[in-house]
Amino acid sequence: MTPLPQGAGPLFSDPSANHAREAFAKKPRAPFDKLMTVAEAVSRFVQDGDYLAIGGFGGDRLPTAVCHEILRQGKQNLRFAGHTATHDFQILCAGNQTGRGKLLARVDNAYVVGLEARGLSPHARRVMESDEVEFCEWTNYALAVRFKAAAMGLPFLPSRSMLGTDTFRHSAGKAMACPFTGEILNALPALYPDVAAIHVHEADRFGNCRIQGTSVADLDVARAAKKLIITCERLIPTEEIRQDPTRTVIPFFCVDAVCEVPYGSYPGNMAYEYFSDEEHIRKWLEVERDLEEFKGFLDRHIFGVKDFTEYLQLCGGLARMQELRRQELLLHLGR
Repeated sequence: MTPLPQGAGPLFSDPSANHAREAFAKKPRAPFDKLMTVAEAVSRFVQDGDYLAIGGFGGDRLPTAVCHEILRQGKQNLRFAGHTATHDFQILCAGNQTGRGKLLARVDNAYVVGLEARGLSPHARRVMESDEVEFCEWTNYALAVRFKAAAMGLPFLPSRSMLGTDTFRHSAGKAMACPFTGEILNALPALYPDVAAIHVHEADRFGNCRIQGTSVADLDVARAAKKLIITCERLIPTEEIRQDPTRTVIPFFCVDAVCEVPYGSYPGNMAYEYFSDEEHIRKWLEVERDLEEFKGFLDRHIFGVKDFTEYLQLCGGLARMQELRRQELLLHLGR
C-alpha cells in the first residue's frame, strides 16, 4: 500500500487537546475585575518563548498597543501565527535585526510581510530572509481551521485545503483517508496559542466583548488561546452587556486581561470607528528601507514613549484621530 504524503515542515505548537485542557482547567471561571494597563497585561501574560496569536484581519481591528508593548518590553524567541498578519507582523519584526535580540524565532507563515495593496514591508522581508527565523508554510484558511480545531477541543480537523500543492509539502499537515468514504483529506493540527491579543469595539471589566463587522477567526482564537489579552475602544458597564447578551461574542471566561485603549487599532482601520492612517503606514514602509533610519524611527515612536497614548500624540493626537473618524463616516455614507 502506498503511504500517504505528509508535509515536511516543522510543528511549532503542541496540538494535544488533553494537554491544552490541563491549562484551561487552571483558568478561573468566576467573573472578576480584569482591568489593567497594556504594560501590566504584557508583563503578566506574555513570556519569552510563548506562542503568540494576534487578532484582527489584515490592517483591520489590530491590537496595536499590545504589539508595541511586546516590542518595548523586549520579549524574546516568540512563536507566531502569521494569519492575515500585516502591520502587527511589521511591528513584531522590529524586534529582530535591530540590535534588540530576537523577538521572533518561529513563524507559522500564511500571510506575512505584505501590507495588502500598500506593498511589502522591507524590514519584515529582511527578517524573514535571514536565517534566524524558522518558518512553516500554511494558508490563511488552514490556520483558521487549526484555530477552529483548538476551539472545539480537538487535536486536528480534516480539510481539503492545500492538498497537491507546494504549500502542503512545506507544511506540517498530513494526508489521511476518510474512515467513511476513503477520500484523501489533509489533517490539520490544532493550534493552541499560549497567549493571544484581540482588539474589540466594547468590553466590560470582566471581559465580555462586542465586535462590529468581520470577526474572521477571532472567536475561535479567543477560545483556543490559553491566555487572552483584550484591548477595547470603550469600556462599558456590565449592566449594558446584560441588557443585550446576544451581542457578546467573546465571553468573560476566555479572557485574562482587559485594557481600555481608544484608537487601539491605529494606524489600522476600525470598522465604524475610524479609517486607517495611510500616511503613517506609508512612513513605516519608507523608513524601513534603511536600517539605521528605521532604528531611529523606532527609538522615537516606540522606545522613546511610555505608552500608546504618547505614540498617538506623536502621530497627530486627537485632531488626527478625529479626521480618521470623519473619513470612516464618509466612507459608510458613500461619499
